[in-house]
Amino acid sequence: MANKLTLDSVRDALIREEDSIVFSLIERARFPYNAPAYDSSFLGNGLSIAEFYVRESESLQAKVGRYQKPEDVPFFPKDLPRPFPPTKDSQSLLYPASASVSVNEAIWKFYFTELLPLFTEKGDDGNYASSVASDFVCLQAISRRIHYGKYVAEAKFTDAPQDYSTAISSEDRDRLMNLLTFVAVEEAVKKRVEKKARLFSQNVTLDENDSDQTKYKINPSVVSHLYDKWVMPLTKVVEVEYLLLRLS
Repeated sequence: MANKLTLDSVRDALIREEDSIVFSLIERARFPYNAPAYDSSFLGNGLSIAEFYVRESESLQAKVGRYQKPEDVPFFPKDLPRPFPPTKDSQSLLYPASASVSVNEAIWKFYFTELLPLFTEKGDDGNYASSVASDFVCLQAISRRIHYGKYVAEAKFTDAPQDYSTAISSEDRDRLMNLLTFVAVEEAVKKRVEKKARLFSQNVTLDENDSDQTKYKINPSVVSHLYDKWVMPLTKVVEVEYLLLRLS
């Protein structure tokens, strides 16, 4: 993120995050659904392989300094270790209270219960470790994109505080949601991410006659659906919750 927060710099960051999400989904789609990886009784300790992997990975990443930025939000923040190498102090571009804004619980739920079955094939190939490692990359990419909503909200508020202050003071979530919603922009985003998924996930061949039978590693419409149903709505939830703290 640039030293000066502008809507243009935020939009550029959001567009770069689209690439990360598309590529992470493509990587996860290499493996079938692998249901045993999400069975909380599989390890005998009340944790699924997926949850165990994410908890342990977040603990390691926290030790080396991840989760120091507002857009990097852990799924299991309780009792995470403090980073042991010195961390570089940097002035946040956001209002300090933003650190408390998180929708990771909702992301975790929709990813495993609704999204994952949409882009993976049914089956079990036993590659549980690789599957949940890919899941973790997907979860982090989606979470990071959604929590960039904090920067979106700050940039919009800074540009026009008079448009938001009254709604913030009255805690009018509906009014804030209306102010933050731009249907034409959202439609453009859905078209762009679907196009990226189509381009990035093509199975490339040297057969010039194969253009009419292009096969994709992931259905491009799934990415558009992801943004339409979850990414953009939850981003706006983050924006609203951030703004409600902005005048505190």
